[in-house]
Amino acid sequence: MATATPSRTAADLAERCARSAAVTEAGSWLRTAEVPGWMAERHASHRFAVRRIPFAALTGWSFAPGTGNLRHDSGRFFTVEGLEVSVGTGPFPRWQQPIIKQPEVGILGILAKEFDGVLHFLMQAKMEPGNRNLLQLSPTVQATRSNYTKVHRGADVRYLDHFLRPAPGSVVADVLQSEHGSWFFRKSNRNMIVETRDEVPVAEDFCWLTLGQIGRLLRRDNVVNMDARSVLACVPTGGAPGSGTPYGDTDLLSWFTAERSRHTVSAERIPLAAVAGWRRGPHTIERPDGRYFRVVAVAVEAGSREVTGWSQPLIEPCGLGVTAFLTRRVQGVPQVLVHARVEGGFLDTVELGPTVQCVPGNHAALPPGDRPPFLDTVLTAGPGRIRYAAVHSEEGGRFLNAESRYLLVEAADDMPEELPPGYRWVTPGMLGALVRHGHYLNVQARSLLSLLTTGAAALQD
Repeated sequence: MATATPSRTAADLAERCARSAAVTEAGSWLRTAEVPGWMAERHASHRFAVRRIPFAALTGWSFAPGTGNLRHDSGRFFTVEGLEVSVGTGPFPRWQQPIIKQPEVGILGILAKEFDGVLHFLMQAKMEPGNRNLLQLSPTVQATRSNYTKVHRGADVRYLDHFLRPAPGSVVADVLQSEHGSWFFRKSNRNMIVETRDEVPVAEDFCWLTLGQIGRLLRRDNVVNMDARSVLACVPTGGAPGSGTPYGDTDLLSWFTAERSRHTVSAERIPLAAVAGWRRGPHTIERPDGRYFRVVAVAVEAGSREVTGWSQPLIEPCGLGVTAFLTRRVQGVPQVLVHARVEGGFLDTVELGPTVQCVPGNHAALPPGDRPPFLDTVLTAGPGRIRYAAVHSEEGGRFLNAESRYLLVEAADDMPEELPPGYRWVTPGMLGALVRHGHYLNVQARSLLSLLTTGAAALQD
């Protein structure tokens, strides 16, 4: 039976997490410099292979008669359907596109435990078919309901009971968060951090790391996966959320509510076969102009997964994304510039996103006034203004080679105080308070926030 963790205050949790973030070079298990070698060893110990195949070669998947929706024969996992979106304003007020419909709520859970007085987090070297380098550090548990109820007839998900039946007083964070609103229709996952005092057998593809060690690894390209970054954004931090700003939490929430209210967004599912401006071939569903993304099919071999072989559709974006916060300091207090962003797949109209979130090539032909605000500011920033830069993968279980360059960029001294509609300066503390509630911060903003909660980046010298 699990042992309950004593009751803890928010300040106590934040202080313990801060101590863990300060331990950067060596925890109680591995030195940080040893982790890439350990991951390479785990990669070499299993058979991994991903190859593109035609849709006709998918096993257990087919296009439904009539709708053309791409679905699994079990009726589980997910479907690729069509979506028609109307936002009423901007250079693209209305469009149609394929989208993933996955109604199940998955679990993204990281198990925490104290060793030698320092919190460590149990991370998994997990293969995802869409990751360019296949193997990345993921949460302790990363599983859809179909996975952990074994629709695929695979092995049990390790450590799952810690999250399905957490001991009293053991939950550090537990919140439903959205996934990519441009590619998923109203998809949510349960993001959890659970602390245990029990003895935990460490399986061969798992290791304990401090927050600071994970932060150091976040400085490397494609090491820590998107699901882990999303959960790590929920790590408790200290400090008053609104300190250093001329407005408090109520003002921010009022502004955000007004942003949700001022947008009229219609997002209706339609048959995949009816999506205008897209064409289906033997290997891809794509736009003739080659923009945005395509739907492809792959066959997968993965010796370390609950199921060692399968095939599935994936969404493949057309180009490297740019995801960035502009930053500044007011009276010594750091702030980041957020955007109340509309995406067709969001559950509730808008969520707070980064200052810039796009694939620049998709906007190259637009006139300057229609390009995303601050995109050129970020792309032309000199090295002295870039406080953080690394390439990270997006969700590797559903997206193929989906990568973005994540940036924290200091705003120029002459940046105008007046902002475009939908943009606002907030403190990291405010984001830390909001992320403990569902559907306020989108997944890209959570990825950027995880850089601060782990100490991968600092906004103060």
